[in-house]
Amino acid sequence: MNPVKRGTRVQTRKGQASAPAPLEASTPPLEPGDYAEFLRTMLPQQQKAVASHRLGSERVWLKKAGPPHGKLGYHLMAAVAGLLRLDVLTPVPNPGGEAAIATEARRLRALGAAGLRVPAVLAQQPDGLLISDLGGSGRPPVVLQERLDQAAAAGPVALLSVWREGLAAIATVHTHGAYLSQAFDRNLVQCPDGVIGYIDFEDDPGETLPLAECQVRDWLSYLHSTAMLVRAASPQAAGARWHAAMADESDEVRERLALAARRMRWLRHLPAGRRWGRDTQRSRAVARLLARWYGHELPAPPTTN
Repeated sequence: MNPVKRGTRVQTRKGQASAPAPLEASTPPLEPGDYAEFLRTMLPQQQKAVASHRLGSERVWLKKAGPPHGKLGYHLMAAVAGLLRLDVLTPVPNPGGEAAIATEARRLRALGAAGLRVPAVLAQQPDGLLISDLGGSGRPPVVLQERLDQAAAAGPVALLSVWREGLAAIATVHTHGAYLSQAFDRNLVQCPDGVIGYIDFEDDPGETLPLAECQVRDWLSYLHSTAMLVRAASPQAAGARWHAAMADESDEVRERLALAARRMRWLRHLPAGRRWGRDTQRSRAVARLLARWYGHELPAPPTTN
């Protein structure tokens, strides 16, 4: 197996603050547990959509409602889903604004009640949300995307080991009868105790899709964000890990994934050049992996003497 080449990753960082921001000097002193007052005070001062703060000895995250989202992207994705005849690709509306804040708070509470590692909702108001950090003991969580990038530089074995952790984390959600929102590697984080946690729940696929489709969407989202690295490492070994994870899924989820593999196989003919955009590159990589793992890969051309 060849080592993973550097530069394979197409960056998808969302630009969120990675370090806690200090409290403003003008902010009145607050008790660490006074989350509602902290949210009320800091929300009008915060310029970014998402930022971290210190509240006493705690690190907290404040998310403020942004402007409502347009619908053009949803129409385009709906057209693609219709073309491929795949309901799982039907776009999940994320209206943004106050509706996104309400959705995230509701989903965090539901997933937390199910026993999954998600940030706790500390305070909520219509235009803002204060949530806990998934770090602990002075150590921040590590985004799985960053761990995959580091592992890729170490070689295929290291990469596939970390990639498998993501598979296991998604499988854990599904064993609880739940689903994520956007199961990309950037939304899976390793907590200091080694447990994988989940972030970013501004939309709810369950409002549009049945449970099995939501869970298939989780798998395809994770693969979409990691396929380029996996293909560059060891697609055959990755396929074995993929099917091992699928063994614990319901028959309905497995059947719908196999259907998606068949109907997406033509996407492997998309152009490979970077000038066509990162989503084109990722979609091509996903289709090629699925074609290989589900037996839809074209036979190799005959050799000539």
